[in-house]
Amino acid sequence: MLPIMLGVNVDHVATLRQARGTRYPDPIDAALLAERSGADSITVHLREDRRHIQERDVRLLADVMQTHMNLEMAVTPQMLDLACQIRPTDCCLVPEKRQELTTEGGLDVVGQLSGLREACARLAEHEIRVSLFVDPEPEQLDAAVQAGAPVVELHTGAYADAVTRLGQLHELDRIRHAAE
Repeated sequence: MLPIMLGVNVDHVATLRQARGTRYPDPIDAALLAERSGADSITVHLREDRRHIQERDVRLLADVMQTHMNLEMAVTPQMLDLACQIRPTDCCLVPEKRQELTTEGGLDVVGQLSGLREACARLAEHEIRVSLFVDPEPEQLDAAVQAGAPVVELHTGAYADAVTRLGQLHELDRIRHAAE
């Protein structure tokens, strides 16, 4: 059995900083504290609208972190360029809509297969392990394999939003099947 690893997401530390309009709390400090406390990786989501994590944060983390960085980002030329420059250990490609408060669903890998295949190949050329954030649907998982992604992250929002026990069990079953 593989050891359990801890990844810490510091996005909401940056959300507080941005809401306050100050330099604190600092997501860099939070990431370094998490590392010193035993975290195996740090996750940051650099959104196109820069609503919480800023490009400066990502660049600073890349310079000072001792563990692994998991960079979550949209599939855009600018984001791909940045990832190839800073070379995080992992890069999770996610869909992004400016109006959403949080990521509301997985990538449409089936519909975006060609572009995602190119993005996965480009990141892999820079020795960045790619994951695709997908809904737990067989056709999306099959397309993720075709895109060349060695890892998928499953969107569990439908499970979290299920209000009945039957709905929760149904969504948990979808997740379980996807994970197999």
